[in-house]
Amino acid sequence: MSAHVITLMLGGPSAEREVSLRSGAAVAASLRRSGHTVLELDPEPGRWTLPTGTEVVFLALHGTYGEDGQVQSELDSLGIPYTGCDVESSRLAFDKDFTKRACAAAGVPLARSVVVETCSEFPATLSLPVVIKPTRQGSSVGLHFVDRFEDFPAALTEALKFDSRVLVEERVVGRETTVGILDGKALPVVEVRPKDGHYDYRNKYTRGATEYFCPAEFSPAVTSAIQDAALKAFHAVGGRDYARVDIMVRPDGSPVVLEVNTLPGMTETSLLPKAAAAQGLSYDELCQSMVSLALRRART
Repeated sequence: MSAHVITLMLGGPSAEREVSLRSGAAVAASLRRSGHTVLELDPEPGRWTLPTGTEVVFLALHGTYGEDGQVQSELDSLGIPYTGCDVESSRLAFDKDFTKRACAAAGVPLARSVVVETCSEFPATLSLPVVIKPTRQGSSVGLHFVDRFEDFPAALTEALKFDSRVLVEERVVGRETTVGILDGKALPVVEVRPKDGHYDYRNKYTRGATEYFCPAEFSPAVTSAIQDAALKAFHAVGGRDYARVDIMVRPDGSPVVLEVNTLPGMTETSLLPKAAAAQGLSYDELCQSMVSLALRRART
């Protein structure tokens, strides 16, 4: 393996800056262990330049100006290879409404939903319980679970603080899972079980608040159906290299795709690394694979 000069983009201006910094710190340590020269860059939109000698950029950004295609577009204009999905798939997958449209066209199983742009009454086409989430946020930012009609107005108002468009979606009852995709292949299924309440921002980032099981205990047939749904969603948004697809599994074993994460968390305890470990890939091997995939494109 040849060593390379890698600029790691981390931090950024989004609401998920802390998550990005944690991912970046873990990735930087890993790449240095693998012998690479790692230069860290905290980008400000329109006000950053790549360090001299950069051969590839590792994106550890989350949220807006990271997952939404903006940084990818700027890197394309510089002709520098970078990890993860391209501009169009990043833009599409970051918007939950766009993702659902692309997935619906590809026959991906989805939950019923409505896009809302202003405070309004409960959608007539849905029934309780529902999940409310900004269409263009990640890491469960602005996410609300609504079980009672009287709680809907306040939850909607709060979600609209994070985006001008909000997705109101039927809440699928079942087991919550996620599937990592690496180099076009589905990794083992991870099941997510919060110890209390829902898998919201608090349970996602509070140590010990959630249990994770990988490989998840499903029958081979159900496991295959979950992974197939993940791959179909990944391809529907035009994904490349890697991603993570969140999926609910109904009691009858049928999967329902929730969203596609093109730059999933990369702390050593994040879900994509957990899935890779179950496949036999160490954290360092996973990070190296992401770099190798980007460099492979640069050579072709």
